[in-house]
Amino acid sequence: MTQNEATITSQELSDQETSTEDIISHSLSFALECIRPEFCYATILIPSSLVNILYHEAARSQQKSTQTHGFRHGNVPIDYIKKNFTENLVEHLKELLLKYCVINFLYEQIRINKLVVAGEPRLTDMVFDSDGEAKFTFELSLFPELTIYEWKYFPFKAPKRKNYKDLDRQVESFIEEEKRSLQNIQHEELTIGDWVSFNISFVDENETRLLDNYLQNFWFKLGEDDTESPLRQLFIGKKMGERFCSNHQVLQEYFSNQLDTNYSFCIEITNILSHQYFCFDQFKRTFRIKTNKDMHKKLIEVFSYRNDISQRHAMVEEALRALLSKHRFSVPNYLVLRQQKVLLDRIKNNPDYQVYRAQKDFQNYVHDLAQKQVIEMIFIDKLAYHENLQLNDEDIKGYLNLINRPRMKEFIYFDVPSFKIQGQEVPIPTQEFIRTCLREKAINYVIYHLTKK
Repeated sequence: MTQNEATITSQELSDQETSTEDIISHSLSFALECIRPEFCYATILIPSSLVNILYHEAARSQQKSTQTHGFRHGNVPIDYIKKNFTENLVEHLKELLLKYCVINFLYEQIRINKLVVAGEPRLTDMVFDSDGEAKFTFELSLFPELTIYEWKYFPFKAPKRKNYKDLDRQVESFIEEEKRSLQNIQHEELTIGDWVSFNISFVDENETRLLDNYLQNFWFKLGEDDTESPLRQLFIGKKMGERFCSNHQVLQEYFSNQLDTNYSFCIEITNILSHQYFCFDQFKRTFRIKTNKDMHKKLIEVFSYRNDISQRHAMVEEALRALLSKHRFSVPNYLVLRQQKVLLDRIKNNPDYQVYRAQKDFQNYVHDLAQKQVIEMIFIDKLAYHENLQLNDEDIKGYLNLINRPRMKEFIYFDVPSFKIQGQEVPIPTQEFIRTCLREKAINYVIYHLTKK
């Protein structure tokens, strides 16, 4: 440990922030070891109390499937499994803990401690010590202190819309169509295309919840493709506030594919966003709009295009350009190279990839775009912390409301993260998702103040 190490205790966490979306047990601990100003290790310590409960449940889940000499099939004593299959159980628990609570807790701590992390955290080690505690270590690329100046009165000229009357008719048609969709809804049950937020915990054989202090929250989309995840069948027909138990195989596989398990989970639906209609009330909240006239004006921004760029996109580009002209900084090349890889992996999935790749300046274009994106993400993260912007479930729903409609996605500036693994939707840890949504909230905050009369 170094002098720069900071260990955050549960009491300090509760003193710093408490909010309804942070369903994370404060029994977990978080520590930073700074090697250099721009590089540190983040360590998350899982208490033995949680590890022991899950170790017992993991061993119990193997009783029915374990076959070994001297015991009838399905009747192997749990103590025998714990003693003789330790290595397999530990490897399984590493993946289970990582997906169940570590990712959520890590991103929560990054936000609470206002760490400007460039790129994604990188898992470097998972260790179980002799005291039964589990330790997860991540590398974080931190960006050195960046001073945010008073920016709300910077000169800013918003790009104008095109004055085609047809644009107004397109907006009116969109509004009318979505209002009809709302009127035609017959029920409030979850259906294909909807988003659901849920708390999840483990239950024992008597369906008694084991980890009430370790409830975790996720968002999940009930995908529309025929080949979509079977997990959506778990939620179809369910309603807001409904609680139920499940040992669905896809849940087992999501949390770990190291072992064939048979955990029982307690699931409680905490929020729903319907795909059947675009919610204009949610839209107004997202953009702080009070009147239908202003809503119409805002919607025009994604219908009015100039040189294949929407008014909205041009507005964000211009706003960021104005702010970054007064907040100049450079970024290390390794951050740009990492973002280049992200871009190239995404472009390779585009049918026109070979056409793009054949262009003379393709590599230079990708490099410049990666550098621009890294600078913008670092700056917007820092600005969000500087302005003490907070996020709640309504902000997340506002984000999802926009990506539910292809045209409305144009209000999203940064790349929409992938919610799929091998082509199927998977649950998204809420705290990780908040990082994405907070960037968009910061963009909207910037636009609101720069265009405020």
